[in-house]
Amino acid sequence: VYAIGDIHGCLGALYALEAKIRTDIQHSRALEPLIIYLGDYVDRGSDSKGVIDHISQRQHADGIERIALCGNHEDAFLRFIRNPAENVAWLDCGGEATLRSYGLQAFAHLRRPHAMRELPNILKEAIPTSHLHFLENLPIMATHGDRVFVHAGIQPGIPLADQVDGDLLWIREPFLKEGPGLPVTVIHGHTAGMEPVFSNGRICIDTRCYA
Repeated sequence: VYAIGDIHGCLGALYALEAKIRTDIQHSRALEPLIIYLGDYVDRGSDSKGVIDHISQRQHADGIERIALCGNHEDAFLRFIRNPAENVAWLDCGGEATLRSYGLQAFAHLRRPHAMRELPNILKEAIPTSHLHFLENLPIMATHGDRVFVHAGIQPGIPLADQVDGDLLWIREPFLKEGPGLPVTVIHGHTAGMEPVFSNGRICIDTRCYA
């Protein structure tokens, strides 16, 4: 199992990492390799559209099975698409870069009330239906043996079946300090650092690719 953390529109880096994964698979002769993306495909980097184009493919040429999980930035992007006026703060969290990748500009203009009324139709024309369907159907969590793959983390000590989506997408504390509080290892992103973090039942692999 190969887990990939927060991509944030960095398509070139994603291609390079997947090439290394294919080489590793050849060397290890893995019979059923699996790539799990941990969310945050959009925002900040230059090619969010290209990243979604790539990840959302039903069949990849290399034949490797893939699972794409939802991140908090996909959640915020969807909220903006559905109701721009109520979710305009997303533009300041890397959203402008995402819209730019879909060919939209003039962000100061987009923030004006009359533009907000027009924006849902503009977004509908700019964002492919296949991308919207992909974003709306992303799972929140994947498990593989005693390993849990999720974007942000889990609420410590709460059974996996009882976890709340909002925590899985957005949590930091008390998860970062306490760990999962369950007999599992959680592989997650969301909390950025310069290197992976191995700590108390969790591994964080958000290494600020966009920066």
